[in-house]
Amino acid sequence: MARRLADRHEPEPAVHPARAPGRQLTIHVPPDLRSGSTRAWWDVPPESVYAFAFYVWQQVQRWPTDGEQNYPRNLHALSAYFTPACQAFLRQDYEHRRSSGELRQRVRGIYEIPGRGFGDNPTMRVKTVSSRDWIVTLDVSADEYYGAEQVKRALVRYPLKVVRLDVDPPRNPFGLALDCYDGAPQRIEAPSQAVPPSGTPGGGLSQGGNP
Repeated sequence: MARRLADRHEPEPAVHPARAPGRQLTIHVPPDLRSGSTRAWWDVPPESVYAFAFYVWQQVQRWPTDGEQNYPRNLHALSAYFTPACQAFLRQDYEHRRSSGELRQRVRGIYEIPGRGFGDNPTMRVKTVSSRDWIVTLDVSADEYYGAEQVKRALVRYPLKVVRLDVDPPRNPFGLALDCYDGAPQRIEAPSQAVPPSGTPGGGLSQGGNP
């Protein structure tokens, strides 16, 4: 079964719920439909897998006021987008960071390093393992502040596992879930002019602690 999509000028959402007798299907549509697209309904484009992984990972890592409160709140709010094993791992990560003093009054956010997004190298960013499993490689900058002082800027490569988990459409319409790491996160070097160097405004940071 495939759905033919003609050329359209308006952008389409990445996920389309489609009704069938007695069930609901989720159809993933690539974001650029200028040339049309023919896809089996169960096929998930790599663009959608990458966008899902980046969005969820960015949201769970966003601590706008106080990591000690924001991190567990994020884990609860986004729980439908993680496998049970990943939820347990992230709860352990929270406890470790809290006991190490890395959360209290910390403000944190991550963003994609310019020039290292999906469009710059699609085959590197998303590896299809099977029709139900993918490995997504995110290159991001993780910035942390304690009050007005920036205490960390870590450039990190996160290899994340994404799996098909279409078990709770009302809470997770994507039918995908993060299964945490495929390998250990790695510190990476900054591409030229992507991040302010140490000693300039916004640079000069600690390399200690967790990425």
